[in-house]
Amino acid sequence: MTTPTRYGLGAADTECRYPVLLNGQFIGLVFRWHRAWFAVPAGLETEIRVSAGSIGKDAAARYLCDEFDAGRIAPHQKAPEATSPEKSSGPPPLLHPRMNKPHNEAAARVALSGLSDRDWEPLGGYPGADNPWYLRCTRCGWSGVKYWSHLRGRKGNPPSPFRHPGCTNRQKVSAG
Repeated sequence: MTTPTRYGLGAADTECRYPVLLNGQFIGLVFRWHRAWFAVPAGLETEIRVSAGSIGKDAAARYLCDEFDAGRIAPHQKAPEATSPEKSSGPPPLLHPRMNKPHNEAAARVALSGLSDRDWEPLGGYPGADNPWYLRCTRCGWSGVKYWSHLRGRKGNPPSPFRHPGCTNRQKVSAG
């Protein structure tokens, strides 16, 4: 028999951060970055590494519930609104703020070239191959989160012919 969860997860924002709700009140955010899960208590900017692996999202949410129970965080009325990259003016930066180191620039340039070849446009800076990247499909205008590691192909295999729901059919994708 499984124990019901005490919390709920809201819809992820453009950075794939999930709001954690306890009794309908916002108590923080959880997100994945480089295979680790982090929690950010409501009202704070401190990112706390909580877990890795498949239980990460739930472990990070439970951590926030435990912090709330201990009286170390207070609930807020609602989650902060993420800035939509679609509403920002000008081109996105080359690198995501977390990746803003000169040694990441070469990988970012390779990824940007690959996106262009595959009909994708970045709406934010390069976050690394295995982190969420908010992109726009230049074939139909859809925007959402993708991972460069999935778009470029993995383990010597070509990229998946599936782009996103509602886009071109597999034959058109394969033909490029």
